[in-house]
Formats: sequence, structure tokens, C-alpha cells
Amino acid sequence: MSTKTLATRVVDKMHNNDPFSLWLGIERIEESEGSSVLRMKVRHDMLNGFGIIHGGVTFSLADSALAFASNSYGVQSVSIDNSINYFEPATEGDVLTATTEEVRITNKIGLYHIMITNQNGNKIALFKGMVYRTGKLWFEDETSKA
Repeated sequence: MSTKTLATRVVDKMHNNDPFSLWLGIERIEESEGSSVLRMKVRHDMLNGFGIIHGGVTFSLADSALAFASNSYGVQSVSIDNSINYFEPATEGDVLTATTEEVRITNKIGLYHIMITNQNGNKIALFKGMVYRTGKLWFEDETSKA
């Protein structure tokens, strides 16, 4: 049996098979059941025509945090509804952190808030994500705790 937690085993499997998250340069800071903290540096190729981070990149960082947090119990979960509010722009060289808060989880649905901040602690965006919990386990040798 692995000494890694179930959450880490799941996120390892997801992250290592996620070319887009790898391209974003996402760094995993913390993961546990229902929680994920990710960090990413804003690169030049992530900017839009205004010279600020493309909204889709910010959304994608939060979406990855949602995926890792919601799947961390070992039950495959897929996004069914997401929205984001942008508060401040981020620019090249900024370091963004996505911190997940599990708001509610049931056998079938999970609701999460992901706050994205920059290296100065400024709130850049708030993402709300809802997932459907399929009931299918990531690893057959495990049982779900939530």
C-alpha cells in the first residue's frame, strides 16, 4: 500500500495526465480531501491584447483547482456549472495562487469556491464551481469517505 494519501494519489494521476495544466505550469502546493491549493506564474504567452492575463487562463487555473479538490475523495467528479468574477488584472510575472474552499458536498453534488490571489495577496478572481460526483472510484482498492 502506498504511503501517499488518497487525495495525493488521485491528484498525481490527474495532474500527470493533464497536458493543459502542465502547460500552464501549475505547481501543486497543497491537496487534501476537498481542498487544493495551486500556484502559477503568469507568462507572456498567457496575456491578451491588453497586456493582462487572458481570462481563460485565470478560469483554467481555478478549474484545475476545482478538479483536484472535488476528486480528492477518490470519487470521479466532473464539472457541471462554473462561473468566475474578475476583480483585478494580473500581468506578466505575477504569481497567482488558487485556494479552494469546499462549500457543500453530498453523494452526488459538490460546490466549491476558489479564490485566486496574486503574490501581494490581492484578490484577482473568485470562481464558483459545481461538480457531479459519478460514483465511480479512481482506485478500485479504495472506498470513498465522502
